[in-house]
Amino acid sequence: MLNSVSDALRGTLAKALPAEAFRELTPAYLEEPRGRYKGAGGLLLAPSSTQEVAAIVAACNAAKVGVIPYGGGTGLVGGQVAETGPMPVIVSMERMTAIRDVNPVENVLVCEAGAILQSVQDAADQVGRVFPLTLASQGSARIGGNLATNAGGVNVLRYGNMRDLCLGLEAVLPDGSTWNGLTPLRKNNTGYDLRHLLIGAEGTLGIITAASLKLFPKPEGAGAALMVVNDPQAALDLLALAGEQLGQQVSAFELINHMGLDFLKETGPETRVPFEAAPEWMVLVDVGTFGGADPEAALETLFAEALERGLVSDGMIAQSLAQRQEFWNIRENIPEANRRVGSVSSHDISVPITRIPEFIQRGGQALAQLGEFRINCFGHVGDGNLHYNVFPPKGRNRADFEAERSKVKEIVHDLTHALGGSISAEHGIGRLKVGDLQKYGDPAKLAAMQAIKAGLDPNGIMNPGAVVR
Repeated sequence: MLNSVSDALRGTLAKALPAEAFRELTPAYLEEPRGRYKGAGGLLLAPSSTQEVAAIVAACNAAKVGVIPYGGGTGLVGGQVAETGPMPVIVSMERMTAIRDVNPVENVLVCEAGAILQSVQDAADQVGRVFPLTLASQGSARIGGNLATNAGGVNVLRYGNMRDLCLGLEAVLPDGSTWNGLTPLRKNNTGYDLRHLLIGAEGTLGIITAASLKLFPKPEGAGAALMVVNDPQAALDLLALAGEQLGQQVSAFELINHMGLDFLKETGPETRVPFEAAPEWMVLVDVGTFGGADPEAALETLFAEALERGLVSDGMIAQSLAQRQEFWNIRENIPEANRRVGSVSSHDISVPITRIPEFIQRGGQALAQLGEFRINCFGHVGDGNLHYNVFPPKGRNRADFEAERSKVKEIVHDLTHALGGSISAEHGIGRLKVGDLQKYGDPAKLAAMQAIKAGLDPNGIMNPGAVVR
């Protein structure tokens, strides 16, 4: 049984930490972007070193007080906010932002968990390298949170998700001990890999304090194209053709539905769409080339062959880096337009790539039987990850459909599971999807997760209520 923060614990922490580690608990630390969860309170601490994190966790473990790690607050499944239960200690990583080392020879960057993703990208760029994780929230998301949720983003097709981009970690475990697992090694086969336990654990097994991250050579050329496709199946056929022609030069392959463009027009943010009429479906293809290859020419060849095969009906190839960014602005502004419209229920799902067309067709049919909805389906079709968001009809708002919300989610998740997919592709479980994990998760895996949690965190102090029951 966990306890609330007591005067005795405050006294212990006051002796162990400098005064500047104690911060005012403003509403920003008790909210999450979708407005579904609101924290009840707690004690906010912002340590400046791994040693201070260790002191906090050790004291909380001894007092049996919950600890909620807090990164940039951009998570979308409520993992950073506790609505109920005893008042916890919230540990913000905002003061641990150092880039400790950048090594372009080994292609490794070492940073603290509070480093902003954009800062890591910039540090890599300064030495002619790329850290390829790219998210709409990269100006505020922190590396520790990216790791804790195994973030994906738009470049998974080429570079993998956060699990693939991390070589080693430094972390404080639930008893307050520090694991010094920072390493630049690509090969390190010495028993259980704690790195992969902590990545994606959403702070339930410890607090990540620093990481060794992989860097990559910066492509010599970069290009993008918007191509209008006939339907989702044509998008998959175009993806296969792009793989045949361009191989690993394809960095991203994003599916965009007209509903996202309609929302941008309806609510903003103001975004230029380079087609007179919004197409029903289009894809954003992004490439990075080496060896003197011309990205524009490569995309022109791809478009010509796709047109010949009847896969595309129109398209536009970026003629400059500025125009390439305009294309990306369309994709990156869709989530903000979604937020302004207000969804009945949002879903971050993945299905086997070949079953994407079936999912889209069956999902729309099933929801139509429930009621009138607008569906904005978009996402990283190159890796099977769709953001399948359901909205009220125009002129209504999500509050009108609160009674249908759980049924909408059930329809989407049941279909996802039936098609061999995942009910959380890249956002994690947090508190939002704990019940879904219990419903759809493999029993053997769930039992193993619970055993790992009990073994590493017997007092249950780490992010209580998130991921595992």
